[in-house]
Amino acid sequence: MSHVFPRHTKSDLPVAAGGDGCYLIDAQGRRYLDCGDAAVSCLGHSNPAVIKAVQEQVEQIAFAHTGFMTSEPAEALADLLIEHAPGDLDRVYFVSGGSEATEAAIKLARQYFLEIGQPDRRHVIARRQSYHGNTLGALSAGGNEWRRAQFAPMLIDMTHIAPCYEYAEKPVGESSYDYGQLVANELEAEILTLGPETVMAFIAEPVVGATLGAVPAVEGYFKRIREICDRYGVLLILDEVMCGMGRTGHLFACNHDGVAPDILCIAKGLGAGYQPIGAMLCTTQIYDAIRDGSGFFQHGHTYIGHPVATAAALAVVRELTERDLPARAGVMGEKLQSALEAALGQHPNVGDIRGRGLFRGIELVADRDSKTPFDPALGIAGKIKKAALAEGLICYPMAGTRDGRVGDHILLAPPFIIEDAQIDELVGKLGKAISAVI
Repeated sequence: MSHVFPRHTKSDLPVAAGGDGCYLIDAQGRRYLDCGDAAVSCLGHSNPAVIKAVQEQVEQIAFAHTGFMTSEPAEALADLLIEHAPGDLDRVYFVSGGSEATEAAIKLARQYFLEIGQPDRRHVIARRQSYHGNTLGALSAGGNEWRRAQFAPMLIDMTHIAPCYEYAEKPVGESSYDYGQLVANELEAEILTLGPETVMAFIAEPVVGATLGAVPAVEGYFKRIREICDRYGVLLILDEVMCGMGRTGHLFACNHDGVAPDILCIAKGLGAGYQPIGAMLCTTQIYDAIRDGSGFFQHGHTYIGHPVATAAALAVVRELTERDLPARAGVMGEKLQSALEAALGQHPNVGDIRGRGLFRGIELVADRDSKTPFDPALGIAGKIKKAALAEGLICYPMAGTRDGRVGDHILLAPPFIIEDAQIDELVGKLGKAISAVI
């Protein structure tokens, strides 16, 4: 009898016993093509360089509290990230995961305005159907009603504007560009409603992950968002926890959109699963306000900047950059898109196949022409997850795509080392799972 408190108390899960490249292996020796572990395993499960880095670091020093000492791997990792970071990002604050990164970003935004003498700036604006983590501050920023509902009385008051969700929400006859400008302008309207002097930040995912299913913004959307933030002195926080670190074809996802944030959050692919780690990056301007003011960011966790975690992440980022794996993710992502379209593009219950790089989403619908979602009582997403696992495929189906209640999608995020034959395996097994359920 297990004493582990699982995510779902009625699940009977296999025991992970090994990893081999793109595959996880259970205790019975069965292999599963891993294409849905929340976009974590960008390098697969047996990268020798990262394994060696972890082993060597733990032999030297396992832990040093950042209130007393820094460490060589943390310093080297920060340097490497900033070397490749967009815009004026210049400082890196390490954490243990994505929720911690967005929590730190929200708190830094507030403290920045206190330091520069604008204490009335307190509001954060986010988007509906976004996901920014499960701590209370991050959950407050997230716009998924299903995740928020039972904790609503405890959440911080944040407002949410429309996502840039072209498939389901673009008006008929409107161009993609005009639609993007329309929904981006909701940010300006919300800033004016709240009062420009009271708004501190806008937070968004460049490509929305778990909640919408790999939905990228249309061209021009984020440039307009950046313009609005600049006009009103609002900080732009980009959450690349799921879509960053090469997943969408660039080391930093926002490079596709030609914008740079004031604060950027990363995790998942930063450690590639070898260690739990995330990071918040900020501009020189924000850092200098803290340095020249109180001198102390009033935030922190015990394991921030953990030497073994940063050593693993340093090896991961070196693998990504030296082997040009983000570009490979872009190339293989186009192959995956083509394979999905060939196999499922005419399926009567596949409404949309979308994404960037090796970050792809399939939206499932009851009626293709009207884009009508399935009745949530059918539990389509959960059934496909089980059927795919039975086929030997780990993918990431999710319900509530449209509004937190209705809608189903499948998120696919295979390792960047995936080969052509494994793309065929992925698509074949996924097709069987969908057929078994629908």
